[in-house]
Amino acid sequence: MRGTGVPTSGQGAVTGTGATPLLRWAPLAGVALALLLSYAFGLHEYLSIDALRRYQANLADFVDDRPLLAAGLYVVVYVVAVALSFPGASILTAAGGLMFGTVLGTLLALVAATIGATLIFLIARTSFGDFLAQRAGLRGEKLRAGFQESAFNYLLFLRLVPLFPFWLVNLAAALFGMRLFPYVAATAIGILPGTFVLSYFGQGLATALDGDGPHLSAGLFIALALLGAMALVPVLVRWRRRRNVRPALPV
Repeated sequence: MRGTGVPTSGQGAVTGTGATPLLRWAPLAGVALALLLSYAFGLHEYLSIDALRRYQANLADFVDDRPLLAAGLYVVVYVVAVALSFPGASILTAAGGLMFGTVLGTLLALVAATIGATLIFLIARTSFGDFLAQRAGLRGEKLRAGFQESAFNYLLFLRLVPLFPFWLVNLAAALFGMRLFPYVAATAIGILPGTFVLSYFGQGLATALDGDGPHLSAGLFIALALLGAMALVPVLVRWRRRRNVRPALPV
């Protein structure tokens, strides 16, 4: 079988089947509890463009006064958000560009997103992989086939072309037995273009909000155009797939 990212033996799911039920499910229970608490305290309300606009001046002052602390806290918050599969990672990426500029914001977001995705990948392998793999259904079997055929290339494609939510791809890679190193490498490479575009958008947003009031900038226009192009990629891929599916001949 081609590809080195997935073991060829067994059904493809690599989980800690030898652990006691309490230990196996404890990481998942911790993630679920943390996610519920995040919503209960209204943390999701801070992951919005409006929140970036309201706190842009405060964030800029914090970065100017304590750049290392600001970068460290940003990475920690991003890692936790991704590990909890908390919605709003794109806003966090844009916040990185707004706070640190395109280059450093891209680097920090890339590292944080990769670490967070790796954490949820490891949790899925040790907590509930067997349970979900047995209930994956037809779509799960298609994902299994893709990962077992060429795990690295398949995950790289799913990262570059976001046909599925980020958290779902994290779980699928774990459920169907992808090895850790190819997973980390494909994730980091695959999310780099989107991370750069969102960071560039964040920097353009910071420029637009500077001064006496909001104003448009060439950088923001370019960033919006790039975001629009990114959003069209999954649509074009699905359209191409539908065209390539030939209708069955009548019997």
